[in-house]
Amino acid sequence: MVVHLTVLLLLTEIVIIGHGQELSLEKSRMHNAAHAVKLPPCQACKVLVDSFKKEMERTARGKFEGGDAAWEEERLGSYSRSEVRLVEIQEKLCSGIERGKDQCHALAEEVEQYVDEWWFHKQGEDLHKYLCTDTLKSCCPDNHYGTDCKPCPGFPDNVCNKSGKCKGAGTRKGNGKCSCDAGYEGEFCSSCAATYYESYRDEQKLLCSPCHSSCQGPCSQAGPKGCSLCNPGWFMDTEKGCLDINECFEKPNPCKRNEFCVNNDGSYTCLACDKACESCEGDGPDMCTRCAQGYTLQDNMCVDEREYGRESHISITRYLTYAGLCIATCIIFQKNTFVASLIGLSVALYISVSEYFLSSSEKNSSLHPAFDVGKLFSS
Repeated sequence: MVVHLTVLLLLTEIVIIGHGQELSLEKSRMHNAAHAVKLPPCQACKVLVDSFKKEMERTARGKFEGGDAAWEEERLGSYSRSEVRLVEIQEKLCSGIERGKDQCHALAEEVEQYVDEWWFHKQGEDLHKYLCTDTLKSCCPDNHYGTDCKPCPGFPDNVCNKSGKCKGAGTRKGNGKCSCDAGYEGEFCSSCAATYYESYRDEQKLLCSPCHSSCQGPCSQAGPKGCSLCNPGWFMDTEKGCLDINECFEKPNPCKRNEFCVNNDGSYTCLACDKACESCEGDGPDMCTRCAQGYTLQDNMCVDEREYGRESHISITRYLTYAGLCIATCIIFQKNTFVASLIGLSVALYISVSEYFLSSSEKNSSLHPAFDVGKLFSS
């Protein structure tokens, strides 16, 4: 038995280790695939520059290590612009990148001489502009596009009417055409789309807002009153515009016999009736128009016939018990009126307390059973 358990544990451990190795291999493959991704030239250059700036931040508080730091600062110059710091930056360059990491390393080797030139002589210039735009010519300035870095429509202050993006902006690709934001259209995104209306306009700005959900096609203002046509599920009112159609009032009823209808804006939903109902007008056993088989109508509510019969029998038994107590009291103590009166009062008090607790427990099901004297007795 011990041998079998040992073998089983060994097999389990082998399976777990094997599964863990598979997950590790899969994760490694995913990382390698991400590292091998080829990015567009401008994006690749930007990734390299961002990595370089990140390493500059990391080494910002560094200094010469070992020996007399003050002497080294005096002889070798400031650490902030030293070759030592540049080497420390280049050692970690591209290390925190996942997507396009291999390309980043290759590009770093390719542009090493330009980075050295910038580091020692041109740190006053922006590195991205110096390297990606001016030197490698893989990017364009902001809001410029194409091989010749032409300005985007509306440059400099109103590119694409501030309601869209210039295709190829910042790169040496793209055609410079405007790609409009949702709700805008036109060559320069200077007008509202079909299902939007002009809610504000001045010389500097156009604001387009969506039409009401009841509108089919264009609209002239906010709300259902601005609709030109109504969507299905709505009807046109001359004063209030598109109003919702209450499908639940339509004849015949759109739902099945054992379902009830709930109206929504422009539509409706069919929900299942309570199990006590064969047909209903809403949720719950008190909304039945006809009780299901095995249920009976009692106090405007469909209740389980077996449960209702059981409760009736319990009530009859309880009242018969009370009557028996009263009769027994009268028979046993008929010769002693005083004692019979005390017993009678006690029985009456018991009946009153029992009925009170029974009534309370029916109204409040959270009442603790230990206090339900009547129910305890009747059970």
